[in-house]
Amino acid sequence: MSLRIAVQMDPIERIRVAGDSTFALLLEGERRGHAISYYTPERLAMIDGKVFATVQALKVRDQERDHFTLGEGKRVELSSFDVVLMRQDPPFDLAYITATHLLERVQPKTLVVNDPAEVRNAPEKMFVNEFADLMPPTLITRDLAEIKGFRAEHGDVVMKPLYGNGGEAVFRVTRNDINFGSLYELFAKTFREPWVTQKYLAAVKEGDKRIILVDGEFAGAVNRVPAADDLRSNMVRGGIAKATELTARERAICERLAPELKKRKLLFAGIDVIGDLLTEINVTSPTGIRAVKKLGGPDIAALIWDAIERKRQTRA
Repeated sequence: MSLRIAVQMDPIERIRVAGDSTFALLLEGERRGHAISYYTPERLAMIDGKVFATVQALKVRDQERDHFTLGEGKRVELSSFDVVLMRQDPPFDLAYITATHLLERVQPKTLVVNDPAEVRNAPEKMFVNEFADLMPPTLITRDLAEIKGFRAEHGDVVMKPLYGNGGEAVFRVTRNDINFGSLYELFAKTFREPWVTQKYLAAVKEGDKRIILVDGEFAGAVNRVPAADDLRSNMVRGGIAKATELTARERAICERLAPELKKRKLLFAGIDVIGDLLTEINVTSPTGIRAVKKLGGPDIAALIWDAIERKRQTRA
């Protein structure tokens, strides 16, 4: 099966090839003979209800700083593609939400991965609260009294933006931290929306496990261990990727999430587990594919393309 693929992503010249999951998908898609075109979100346009983009033919190679070749720009209607991969990174802001509305209009003729309407309805730190019994105690608010009461009950907490990403602006606040007032003011001035206050999990020192699910099924995992001088385990923040196996509890978490992920057509999802507790469900632009493979795990890019090709065949 040869498919016409359009990938909506961040500027390709800026990505770090060695760890980029979108790039892994591009390599595998090209290996399978799919014709791939590339564009960035600002090239989207809607005219009289039809969605267009100025795209460029894309060729990729696994070579740092010389990893792509682009063709000439060409304005096309996105519904002419078999598949659109929505792979730009957060922040999950109004620009991101607008992109989901535009891509929603090319369905069902074109398969969009992940489903844009469901991406819009499932921001990582909100969607996960549908499984609150699997999570650590979590508060979403900007109300000072609520946060003070939560800290009084749970002691050390983590404060982080509700729509943040990549470990940005994540702070641990101890029970008696004298910086709490200043940090609250900083958050209140920086973010218009509420933010997340969550019970601090000491188990994060042993790692924050990224578990990848493809069409609701477990596909692979990597344990991200934070640096000794940092709270955050994100690999872009210095976290170290280590091979791992799933515990019985983690498998049970995956089984709980599977029906909902399938129902929402969230084909590629990455969940985060610290200790035995679920902290996030990532569906905007999940990462971790290359780290899993480098550590001896499965080729998740191939599993994702297998799933995409199956879904595309059912539409033929």
